[in-house]
Amino acid sequence: MSVVVALADSERDLWYVALGLGLVVALVVAGMLVLLIRYLREIESSVEGLLGGAGKVAANTEYIPQLEATTPVLNQIAAEGAVQDAYMNALSEGYAKESE
Repeated sequence: MSVVVALADSERDLWYVALGLGLVVALVVAGMLVLLIRYLREIESSVEGLLGGAGKVAANTEYIPQLEATTPVLNQIAAEGAVQDAYMNALSEGYAKESE
């Protein structure tokens, strides 16, 4: 037994509209997926660049704790500079009076 379904012209037109809208929606979704994949690849390449730069930053900041040891040395250099300045002032006092 076979059943033949006959559609009226208006029903057939509605089916064509529904199929057309479904095709348009499927194409839009496919286009958005292509854009999403493109953006994800750009993000991935940016992250790889950032991770490469992070390694360089880590290498540069590796020696920061050693910089803490420079403060006492700089204080000693400044103190010695003050002593040398006092010696030079004491030595130059006699010369300054003679030239006046």
